[in-house]
Amino acid sequence: MIYKIQLNDVLVTSNCEISEEEGKAYVEWAQKKYAGKKIDEVRLNFNGDDVDVETHLAPESFEKIRRITGYLVGTVDRFNDAKRAEERDRVKHM
Repeated sequence: MIYKIQLNDVLVTSNCEISEEEGKAYVEWAQKKYAGKKIDEVRLNFNGDDVDVETHLAPESFEKIRRITGYLVGTVDRFNDAKRAEERDRVKHM
């Protein structure tokens, strides 16, 4: 049976029943280990005296940057018509 505890934004799942306090301790440990990252879920698998801890991090968003016509850009939405045509007509190497 899988037990679940929702602690703020983090879901804690376990193969045996744990207290909310114990769940918070595992979440705090994961937050220290992965400082600066958003944690979605902490999965606990108890096996006797051992505990396997799986930490699932939230995906990080990023902006793709590429060099177009001599400029580093993420999108071409600020280009004028001439620069957009230059980008559209260029040879793309794969």
